[in-house]
Amino acid sequence: MPAVSPFRHTAYPVRVFAGDDALSNLRAAVQRTGATRPFVVCGQSISKRTNLLDRVTEALGEPPAGIFDGARTGSPVPAVLDGFRMAREAKADLIIAVGGGSAVVTARAIIILLAEGGDPHDHATKYPPGQPPISPRLMAPKIPNVLVLTTPTTAATRAGTAVIDGETGHRLEMFDPKTRPSAVIWDTEALLTAPSDLCLSASGSLFSGVISALQAPRLNAMATADLLGALGLLVENLPAVRKSPDDGAARVNLCAASFMYNRAWDTGASGSALGVVSALAHSLDTRYADCSHGAAYSITTGPGMRFNRDHNAAGQARVAEALGVREPGASDTEAADAAADAVTAFFEAIGLPVRLRDVGVPGEGIPAIAEDALTDFGLHRNVRPVNGVEELEAVLRSAW
Repeated sequence: MPAVSPFRHTAYPVRVFAGDDALSNLRAAVQRTGATRPFVVCGQSISKRTNLLDRVTEALGEPPAGIFDGARTGSPVPAVLDGFRMAREAKADLIIAVGGGSAVVTARAIIILLAEGGDPHDHATKYPPGQPPISPRLMAPKIPNVLVLTTPTTAATRAGTAVIDGETGHRLEMFDPKTRPSAVIWDTEALLTAPSDLCLSASGSLFSGVISALQAPRLNAMATADLLGALGLLVENLPAVRKSPDDGAARVNLCAASFMYNRAWDTGASGSALGVVSALAHSLDTRYADCSHGAAYSITTGPGMRFNRDHNAAGQARVAEALGVREPGASDTEAADAAADAVTAFFEAIGLPVRLRDVGVPGEGIPAIAEDALTDFGLHRNVRPVNGVEELEAVLRSAW
């Protein structure tokens, strides 16, 4: 009998409420935790351009204990500290994040600081030269959080929290499974408050993540099923968002794809096949404000696949099969090339950029992006070892 590779699935308790008027479940979601002083975290686009805060108050049945509307793109440390101080003064015992990835991550960072004290630098992963990364264990109990999403962000049901150092511009990565949400709400009206370009951008990193996980050298049946399901939802619904911006069902489906992708990670899927992509994308969208999170991935995914091809042709050929672009009789290497081309073409088809120059990155800016990426956690897991900054520069130049 052939050997079966072992795998483990970890299920975290979370309730998902989806569809029209899903926000009406907010009060019950908060009460279920025993919290009595919910505190809202959002950005100013939510507080000033939508009716979501009014809807949140209505759904709760009373005003929240406080509102911090200073969440900003990338979750910079100064904004996180401002939110932390407000939540502490409000005696918050639950955080409601309203918005996309920035609100979700800012809320998690606030939760960590409320429990652990100190500063994000104290709790962030360290990168000793020549040694594996060291992620501090954050053991203090954490208050719960509930998410009211406006984009299909992959940040929603993760345990990692990356904020931006305001002085250096570098990412500070914190990890604590206790910051996962107790409930997630995909309310159709809330999701439609996000411009279609923002929805597509959030989905760009999701599509890249699914493509990455599908080509992992080791992939079990449970994770594969979730990833293929997520891929099908993405391929069908991303063009629908571009074609019909008011299609609320498409946005709910994208949230479902994001949830399935994260669940695959909880079943052993990983980003090791494209660690180089996540490292470069993180550095790129941190350094260049005109480069959205999704654009960073749409630009780097195809080149990253080509960089890794000879170390993972079989995994990339699996992606070609899933996308229906593997020709009969094609070798794994030929199929891998077809997969990389198809991924880039799909990003172009939904209107995301695939060149660095398209997001304002000058050629002379490439070395700094590559240098920053060397200290990204994802790079240490890449299926092909990265031997120096010059290799990263070559990947970026191929995308310029």
